[in-house]
Amino acid sequence: LISQRILEKIRLYLIKKLLPHLEDRRKYHQEFASSTSFHGVHNIVQTQSKTRKVLWLLVVAGCLAIVIWQIYSRFIYYFSWPTTTTVVVQYVENVKFPAVTFCNLNRFQAHAVSNLRIIFLIWNIVSGVLQKFSMEDKYAQELNDFLLGNQKFSIKEFTRKNGFYLNSSTLLECDFFGKPCYPQDFEHVFTEYGNCFTFNYNDLPARRVSLSGRGLHLLFDVQQEKFTDEPALGYTDAGITFVIHSPKELPRFDGLGLLTPVGMHAQVSIRQLKSIIQEYPWGECKPDIKLQYHKIYSINGCLQECKARYIQDWCGCLPFILPGNGTECDLLKFYNCVYPAVYDIEIKGLCTVGTHNSTCPAPCEETDYPTTITYSSFGGEKAIKYFSAKLKKSPEYVRQNLVRIDIKYHDLSYKITQQQKALTISELLADVGGQLGLFCGASMITIIELLEYIFTNFCWICIFLLLKAPEMPQWNNPSQNQPTHKEKKKGIQEC
Repeated sequence: LISQRILEKIRLYLIKKLLPHLEDRRKYHQEFASSTSFHGVHNIVQTQSKTRKVLWLLVVAGCLAIVIWQIYSRFIYYFSWPTTTTVVVQYVENVKFPAVTFCNLNRFQAHAVSNLRIIFLIWNIVSGVLQKFSMEDKYAQELNDFLLGNQKFSIKEFTRKNGFYLNSSTLLECDFFGKPCYPQDFEHVFTEYGNCFTFNYNDLPARRVSLSGRGLHLLFDVQQEKFTDEPALGYTDAGITFVIHSPKELPRFDGLGLLTPVGMHAQVSIRQLKSIIQEYPWGECKPDIKLQYHKIYSINGCLQECKARYIQDWCGCLPFILPGNGTECDLLKFYNCVYPAVYDIEIKGLCTVGTHNSTCPAPCEETDYPTTITYSSFGGEKAIKYFSAKLKKSPEYVRQNLVRIDIKYHDLSYKITQQQKALTISELLADVGGQLGLFCGASMITIIELLEYIFTNFCWICIFLLLKAPEMPQWNNPSQNQPTHKEKKKGIQEC
């Protein structure tokens, strides 16, 4: 009884307070159509002519269809994640000079490898973690015999002591922007070319260029009679190879090194190019990705750390040529584990690059140094005689061993290539608002009016359905729904 009374009171309240009479509801619809800021609707309602009603109905319906189509096409375009690319040339008073890493194409001292020709093959296997190397079967037995008889041999220390070195005898001249530089201004680094040396590795603030046409001037003596390499493995040239890179990045020679042969003068003109890529889904970069052993993110550094992780997991050691803190791999592990592991990484694609879902996606910001290089024969007759007397060497020695390299900026500017969103969220809202205003005269206020109108009608429908719902049967009180034993007996007697 109590529940029935409560339901009855609720019904009466809904009928009296919340559900207007039919006439009031019609009046509400009429007033909304007459006063709404959605253009054209009041013309349909207020006009007395049926022809005008039909015309205005067609106009409003047509404009509404066009608006829906335009808004749909803008959303489809937005979710295709379009981008544009802008190129800006920025001129400055001074610009940072890049790092330059130099290597001798003849990697080892001749006297050290005269009886150890297997060293060339061993170093190719070691540096195979940086540059893919395929070993021929004919070298396998020779390599096995050497490894079994020299298990404590350290290719790292051998290369450091017997590889190319940089001192006053190999670096004859060094001049940076009018000031002398010395071998101690270069940092040693291991690459696939063995011992290499990087200038401006610490990115000193003083090493800024404020005048184009001047820069780093070097004169090397490659000393071919002291350093040699193995032609059978493809090392047939003599000269200096170098790569220009950011001071915060490691050098990468794999297909990117510049080569200056002996007896030549290379004049290298560089420009600075900054690339900015949007994050996914507009671009392919991940702004939150960080490297553990590198100052800035780069694809080369990411690949090295990826290979180091897999090799350390599989082999329990870390190649000294890769970044990380781990037990250094000996030669047996290099041959039996590291070399096959690198092959598996390449074949199975465990360290991928490029896309956002790869192991090493594209960097969000990257600095490159495009180069223009020209060559001329080193030295005229007087220059040859001068260096021949200075070095106390023959003119033929000067032509066969000296290499001059000049590296300078083309001009004091840098180019920025920036990938940008073709349509931002604010531009999308502006487009949608423009279409609504052009075809329907609608604004944000109009949308709020429509939402209020829809919500009011929805509430009325819910109240109407609630009032029309059938009464629930009373199952909870059996004493009220079923006759007692005495009532049953009384009924029988009356019958």
